[in-house]
Amino acid sequence: TYSVHPTPIGEALLVTTEEGLVALSVLDGPAYAEVSRLSLLLHTVPVPDDGPAADAATELDEYFAGTRRAFSVPLDWRLTAGFTRQALEAIAGIPYGETASYAEIAIAAGSPRAHRAVGTACARTPWSIVLPAHRVIRSDGSLGEYGGRPEHKRFLLDLEERVAGAPGRA
Repeated sequence: TYSVHPTPIGEALLVTTEEGLVALSVLDGPAYAEVSRLSLLLHTVPVPDDGPAADAATELDEYFAGTRRAFSVPLDWRLTAGFTRQALEAIAGIPYGETASYAEIAIAAGSPRAHRAVGTACARTPWSIVLPAHRVIRSDGSLGEYGGRPEHKRFLLDLEERVAGAPGRA
């Protein structure tokens, strides 16, 4: 099933299966185009339904409000495999408010020379925001592309820096 949920960086398409959240994409076009793309990958057509995605939507709202630092919704990993999955699993371990370089993730994923493949994994993550690919930056400290939307990456990193540095926050 799928639903569309508003966020400060645009509408997010949330797609769920019986295993969990299979995709979260910040839309840059009509939802039906992304649903069609995912239908081909999933070999099934998701149908609109807000119910199963409600937990993910709530957690997104909490994240953007600065009250959630880690997502607990179960992820359905069926759209990942091989090194991409290894890289995404390593990225999932980057703490809130911190960053790691593409090279550091390549090392953590077991392929020290695969920093470009880490960039590809970040660009292809099925779960924008929930899996923190926005926390992966270049070795020189610059942001990188973030799917052609570096302003979204900057927004997310600024949000986390602001929340992590706020007095009284653990």
